[in-house]
Amino acid sequence: MDAIFTVNHLQKRFGSHEALRDVNFSLAPGKLVGLLGPNGAGKSTLIKCAMGLLMPSQGQILISGRQPGPQTKAVTGYLPDRMALPTGFRVCDAVALYRDFFADFDEVKAATILRDLKLDDLQRIGAMSKGTQEKLQLCLVMSRHAKLYLLDEPLGGVDPAARDYILHTILRNYSEDSTVMLSTHLIGDIEKALDEVVILKEGCVLTHQGVDELREEQGMSVDEYFREVFRC
Repeated sequence: MDAIFTVNHLQKRFGSHEALRDVNFSLAPGKLVGLLGPNGAGKSTLIKCAMGLLMPSQGQILISGRQPGPQTKAVTGYLPDRMALPTGFRVCDAVALYRDFFADFDEVKAATILRDLKLDDLQRIGAMSKGTQEKLQLCLVMSRHAKLYLLDEPLGGVDPAARDYILHTILRNYSEDSTVMLSTHLIGDIEKALDEVVILKEGCVLTHQGVDELREEQGMSVDEYFREVFRC
């Protein structure tokens, strides 16, 4: 099966600092993949390169065989690590924007998720807590029928009571021919749902393998392995 997401010898430098160093991996359709690593490992930089928000210093990223651009953004759902919509927008304004901008946006699905998360159509983004803003952004992204979902810390500011629902929302709303890659520090909360992990260390890929394979090889959970590798 052809890869939906391919990273070839990717490097990204900011001055003399190498945020990403010769990163190589590919993801097949139908996978839920954890992008893991400590702060500064390069997770957000990698995702931003995939979205065309940063230009690689060397190497390339391919999404369904194409380099990042308008055609790949049309099939990629992106959840940034901070609110990207105007704070004056109401929930209904955000839904209308996504409906008009993305041909694959499912307004019925969005309404269901908004109702389940108890988000009011008339609530303004600027009046929301950080966690509520993240719920709204996740609702908008996962209401698309995308081929690739890139989620940067989707559980970071969300209260524990909502995490199970949000994880269930992610699992329920991507199909067998699409792939989700999400970055997170909350490994214990999502490990049971992951198919694969890509672990970054100092801008390099430490490992990319199936979760079951890693557990068998290491004799410990992914969370335990992560804590062992990055112990202070």
